[in-house]
Amino acid sequence: MAGDRVRVVIADDVEALRKLLRRVLERDGRFEIVGEASDGAVALELAICTLPDLVVLDLMMPVMGGVEAIPRIRASSPDSRILVISGLEDQKGDAWGADAALSKGASIEEIITTIGALVFDG
Repeated sequence: MAGDRVRVVIADDVEALRKLLRRVLERDGRFEIVGEASDGAVALELAICTLPDLVVLDLMMPVMGGVEAIPRIRASSPDSRILVISGLEDQKGDAWGADAALSKGASIEEIITTIGALVFDG
């Protein structure tokens, strides 16, 4: 982690979800949102430019989905942890190359706990 806060990129084509995640993470105080993207191509650009500690992304997005973006993000920012938050039923993150995965129906507490385990314990 650069500095004392976890640098995060949020990528989801649903703006309301991005805003909710931003608000929750910023309110926590341990996180700095360094970029938001509505598709995987922009998420990849942000990962290359900002080298975030964590990328939170959806799998189904326009232009480039998360499944295609994950290996490219790994190659460009190998130290970034990746959390998938998706509406797809199969929630095994490693199946897509992510470090963890949650359902879009996950509670805020579950999201924060999972992120904490990834960046502070992982």
